[in-house]
Amino acid sequence: MTSATARTVANVVLASAGVAAAYVVMTRPPLRRLAIRATQLWLGASVPAYFLAETRRAWTESARSV
Repeated sequence: MTSATARTVANVVLASAGVAAAYVVMTRPPLRRLAIRATQLWLGASVPAYFLAETRRAWTESARSV
């Protein structure tokens, strides 16, 4: 088996596992609620932190050009 073939097989196996996990999560209401809540928490923490870091970086960069 060549490296390219092994990589393709691994990608197909990973994609299949992802689709199967998504199906299980979406068809079970408790798991669906857990996934939605986890997504809300992740977005609620990471997006504001990203904007804050970018604002700080832009502020610093704008002070250098003056």
